[in-house]
Amino acid sequence: MEILKLGVWELKELYKKKEIKPSEVVSLLFEEIYKKDKEIHSYLYINEKAIDEAKKIDEKIAKGEELRELEGIPISIKDNICTKGIPTTCASKILQNFIPPYDATCIEKLKSVGAIIIGKTNMDEFAFGSSTENSAFGPTKNPFDLDRVPGGSSGGSTAAVGANLCFASLGSDTGGSIRQPSAFCGVVGMKPTYGRVSRYGLVAFASSLDQIGPITKNVRDNAILLKIISGKDKYDSTSVELDVPEYTNFLENSLKDIRIGVPKEYFIEGIEKEIEEKIYKILKILESEGCKIEEISLPHTSYGIATYYIIATAEASSNLARFDGVKYGYRSKNYKNLMEMYMKTRGEGFGEEVKRRIILGTYVLSSGYYEAYYLKAQKVRTLIKNDFENAFKKLDIILTPTTPELPFKIGEKKDDPLKMYLSDIFTVNINLAGLPAINIPCGFSSNRLPIGIQIIGDYFKEEKILNLSYILERCIEKEVK
Repeated sequence: MEILKLGVWELKELYKKKEIKPSEVVSLLFEEIYKKDKEIHSYLYINEKAIDEAKKIDEKIAKGEELRELEGIPISIKDNICTKGIPTTCASKILQNFIPPYDATCIEKLKSVGAIIIGKTNMDEFAFGSSTENSAFGPTKNPFDLDRVPGGSSGGSTAAVGANLCFASLGSDTGGSIRQPSAFCGVVGMKPTYGRVSRYGLVAFASSLDQIGPITKNVRDNAILLKIISGKDKYDSTSVELDVPEYTNFLENSLKDIRIGVPKEYFIEGIEKEIEEKIYKILKILESEGCKIEEISLPHTSYGIATYYIIATAEASSNLARFDGVKYGYRSKNYKNLMEMYMKTRGEGFGEEVKRRIILGTYVLSSGYYEAYYLKAQKVRTLIKNDFENAFKKLDIILTPTTPELPFKIGEKKDDPLKMYLSDIFTVNINLAGLPAINIPCGFSSNRLPIGIQIIGDYFKEEKILNLSYILERCIEKEVK
């Protein structure tokens, strides 16, 4: 049995049967990380204290004490989620030595059920990117092909899960930053409904779009983690006070008469042929499971990228104003006055993509341009949201490709920001609308690169997404066998 290839729930079963100790698992994981991650570079920081935490859980198991839900499960965390006593850098020079004095709410929740934080994963600086090439500490590589990107901005997390260098991870998704890299790395990545998971302790990119979500090897694990991190939080006024379902209870529900919409706007010119073929194959499988498939229209889809990059950059320019060298983080050593200190600190501390987005965001919020750009983008956002709301009056699920392309070569789009931004063409509208969506691996291309499918649900209907994803996952596994 290859322990590191197991999922969260499978490892839990081994602990229950006393077939392996958490300390042995953590030791195996460290050994694998030190061997493989030199090339992949999915981690920025390894938590050496994890082995001591694991040994304490060994003692609990030896005494026959009952384990909590994730007791002894090693989980990695994207490096823009605050972890007490463990560096949180956002893969930026400006936060290179920052160690938070508190845990994000989602981290507190993981720790409360016994999860072991194994380390912090690489990302595009401040989550600005679609390839994890924008990290100040070097790019992450795709575990399926080291010449290709893992996607972004949660590329470190998805690569770590895809390479079996952790059992699950948490990422953040502002415009597809969990789903797109999950598709590129062949893993399951959920972006929950906006407000389902607290954002307290997530270093903000675009506050009206950001959402923390789980990245796992299979759908059951995703359901387990989502339940744990969800819920109202007094520290986050945008978190919603709704009961959190026991998502695993919905996984094996029948798909009979589930209504699935396939938007014609997502099958655009330029989508890779193998991706399109795979999606149509999946639709046939779902039909055989009793689903009702129909083509639909989401007429404002094409405005999504422009709308997203106006709103996201505007919010980013406001959120990143706090990194000025005064309170924490990097400070320039050579300056004559306060204004020069601000300018040099930000100039030296931020990377090119961060500077680009701050400039864009400041411009669209500036006097004379606010109404022409930002206000208009907010109005179009409402139209996009209305498209989805109207569709869900008669549908249970919307199904699309996650990305229009297979993982691209490292450096291929680095010098063409507009081409890079288009990588998120199928994911940004879900964030603009605040809907939940998941990426499910659905096979491989002819050159063995992962392909993902995106399953979108109505507000706070994550259980429907997980149910369909779970059945589909079983069907794909049978087909492969």
